[in-house]
Amino acid sequence: MIRANDPSLHSWIEIDAKSDFPIQNLPFGIFRAPNRDPRVGVAIGEYILDLCELGRRDFFELIDLDPNVFHRPYLNDFIALGKPIWRAVRNRVSELLRNDNDEISGNSNLIRAVLVKQSDAEMLMPVKVGNYTDFYSSIEHATNVGTMFRDPKNALLPNWKHIPIGYHGRASSIVVSGTDIYRPKGQTKAPDAEAPTFGPTRLLDFELEVAFITGRETELGESISPNEADDYIFGLVLFNDWSARDIQTWEYVPLGPFLAKSFASSVSPWVVTLDALEPFRVKGPVQNPRPLPYLEFTGNRNYDIKLEVLLQPEGGQENSICHSNYRYVYWNMYQQLAHQSSNGCNIQVGDMYASGTISGSEKDSYGSMLELTWRGSNPLILSDGTERKFINDGDTVIMRGHAERNSIRIGFGEVRTKVLPAV
Repeated sequence: MIRANDPSLHSWIEIDAKSDFPIQNLPFGIFRAPNRDPRVGVAIGEYILDLCELGRRDFFELIDLDPNVFHRPYLNDFIALGKPIWRAVRNRVSELLRNDNDEISGNSNLIRAVLVKQSDAEMLMPVKVGNYTDFYSSIEHATNVGTMFRDPKNALLPNWKHIPIGYHGRASSIVVSGTDIYRPKGQTKAPDAEAPTFGPTRLLDFELEVAFITGRETELGESISPNEADDYIFGLVLFNDWSARDIQTWEYVPLGPFLAKSFASSVSPWVVTLDALEPFRVKGPVQNPRPLPYLEFTGNRNYDIKLEVLLQPEGGQENSICHSNYRYVYWNMYQQLAHQSSNGCNIQVGDMYASGTISGSEKDSYGSMLELTWRGSNPLILSDGTERKFINDGDTVIMRGHAERNSIRIGFGEVRTKVLPAV
């Protein structure tokens, strides 16, 4: 049997060599198009394969599922069917799209029924997010922040190398790429002021992150080990965890992030499966001291995913301002999920877990404006000659990511968000 990740595979659909969506990827998402209400699709080149239409025509009849599961506004019901079903559907889609298969390619009417140009579709939130956890898993980012705000000689707090730090965030304000956000308002207090004031944040920032989505539930009291976590993770998306730095500085003691984070987070619409990313597993940073037994794992648990952030002023050009990599995270997603469940917290289908800001060791790999401009002391100069210490109204922040090996590019598309003035 030919595996869906086989680099020798080619599709009967013409796909640009630089496309994020070759036949070896096949990410899942939710789309809406003319005369089509929200439903499940798979990205292939510049197109979306409509799984709802394929299901109605019995193309999945050998798989134990109700084809109506593809006629849903979220992926949750499909994800809940479990990893054997995700894998069987992806393999079947791969088979249908191969250049030596004419089940679809030999029928022009069928092609029109099941293929939609991505440019003609609207991408929607891929999952209904019930719970959202944000971690703090990049040692470079944590060190930079600790250096700026605490003691440079003791930048990491004593617990950082022992525990995947995280907090429970706001699920309702996670929005899909293309959704504009408003500059948030909140309390801030200047260092020399006697009292706080209320108004729009002046230090709006992005945070470059990758998030995973869980696809299997646990009961209250159950826990998951890092080596078991593969079976609980459906796939990954790009994640922009917006932050209002001045609001956060005033409010975060003693309970941590609140209004400075809950106003919006932005995600890419296509969920790239772990199966598609399997060839890109790599070793992560050496963890010293050795983690406690419940966080120990075997094998390679990080992923070589190249990440980029671009900033586009209103009416201007895109400026590439950051190049990082998901492989840099100190605490991998398997350890994150193990830690989340270690106290018996029950995991649900569609939960979203963000990595925390992903920064590398070089300045141009820092995953936030806070670091790139070093708290505003070293502004970025854009191609139009303007400078940025943080994000301005009218700016659009774009994040892109892909893994590449043997001329096969497994991409995420992008998460693109424009900032509107406070209301």
